[in-house]
Amino acid sequence: MRVVLVEPEIPPNTGNIARTCAATRTALELIEPLGFSLSDRYLKRAGVDYWHLVDVRVHASWEAFLATLPKPPPRLLFFTSHGGRSYHAVRYHPDDCLVFGRESTGLPSWLLEPNRPFWCQIPMAEGVRSLNLSNAVAIVVYEALRQQGFPGLAFAPETV
Repeated sequence: MRVVLVEPEIPPNTGNIARTCAATRTALELIEPLGFSLSDRYLKRAGVDYWHLVDVRVHASWEAFLATLPKPPPRLLFFTSHGGRSYHAVRYHPDDCLVFGRESTGLPSWLLEPNRPFWCQIPMAEGVRSLNLSNAVAIVVYEALRQQGFPGLAFAPETV
C-alpha cells in the first residue's frame, strides 16, 4: 500500500504519518508543493528515528506521481470529509493508494470531482470539520491492514 499526501502543510503531521508508515511498512508518497522542508527539525522529530525505515518519495506534481505508478495502475482511494463510502466499508487491496489532502483545505476539487466513485470518509460527529491528518491516515492504514491480516507485521504475545 501507499499513503499519498497531496501538498501536506504541517511538518509534525507528516512526521507522525512517516512513523505510522515505518510501523506498517507502508510507502509514503509526498506531492509538492510541501509546506515545509524535508530537513525540518519538527518533521524529523515527529518521525523519531524511523525515517530510514520509510520508503518516502517526493513528486513535483500529481501528474509526476501518476507517471511512477505501474501499469495497470493501482486503485486510488480519495479520503475526504465531503462524502463517499465509510472507510470501514471499503475492501482494501495490498496495492491501493490511499490519497489524503492538505490539512487546511483537504483534497482539491480538480482531483476529487473526476474521482467521485472512489471517495471515502471517516464518520464524525456533525459540526466537526475534520480529523487531524495523521490520525486519519493511521485509522485508514490500520483498517486496511486489519482486513488483510496485518501481513508482515509482528504481534506481541497475548496477555489478556
